Amino acid sequence: MKFALAALLAFVLVSGCQAPPTIATATSTSEPAVRTLPAPTACAEDAGWSDPTTPRHVFGNTWFVGTCSISAILVTSADGHVLIDAATAEAVPAIIANIRAAGFRVEDIRSILVTHEHNDHVGGVAGLQQASGARVLARAVAAEALKAGRSDRRDPQFEETGAFPPVANVVTLVDGKDVTLGSLRFRHLPNTGHTAGGSGWAWRSCERATCRDIVFPDSNSAISDKHYRYSDHPEHVAAFRRGQALVAAQPCDILITTHVHSSDLLARLDGSQPLVDAGACKAYAERGLAGLDKRLADERAGTAP
Repeated sequence: MKFALAALLAFVLVSGCQAPPTIATATSTSEPAVRTLPAPTACAEDAGWSDPTTPRHVFGNTWFVGTCSISAILVTSADGHVLIDAATAEAVPAIIANIRAAGFRVEDIRSILVTHEHNDHVGGVAGLQQASGARVLARAVAAEALKAGRSDRRDPQFEETGAFPPVANVVTLVDGKDVTLGSLRFRHLPNTGHTAGGSGWAWRSCERATCRDIVFPDSNSAISDKHYRYSDHPEHVAAFRRGQALVAAQPCDILITTHVHSSDLLARLDGSQPLVDAGACKAYAERGLAGLDKRLADERAGTAP
């Protein structure tokens, strides 16, 4: 697996999809580096997607405002804020409360970015767009799903995912093109795999002279409903591999994952585990590729659809 990932990394670096230079800092000089937050609330091991928890400070101008199970990330600046993912429709009041508890105004969110087109991550987008007036940005396949209120048969889990409130004012991203808002700049990582329209995001946050490269890749589990076979979609598999190589190639101090348990995110934010790990993105990509290879092997063996 490490050899395969190294080969994919080499392909990414020579194919024009290479990891760009380190992103310029995205800080806000008008805001203090750390605010007083409520004490972290404990989350049950079997917490649901919508179960609320308190906000956490990640680093610099980056904040966790999601639920006990699902990440929603706020990146702030004097020019306005960017929200990445919005959990479920039921979680919207908790996310708004977390943004306010962290000391920010929902109305100052200018853009909402998404990872992938499933209701546990984008179900709350319509509600947060309505509360903020923000534009929403997504890849073409995800943009179609957001407007329709559900994914289509290109989604490996199509028959098992639920609908969500449709979203207006969706801007279609150009794959791999940076997204900017004033001083904020986000590197877009096309992450086809878990879904057809998946995106990862990378940016840099600073506290005075110390800066950290933060990466929020899309989910990378190769799972499906009872009918989708990855081996029937070689273009999807190839894009899956390219996306994981791109994640592994990023400068990466802090890994954020769509589901908090995938990286023990809350434990890391609460200080019981190290937050910074320069090898975390590469290890995450390797796990994703290992899962894909196992899924393909299971399909060949007839033990998966």
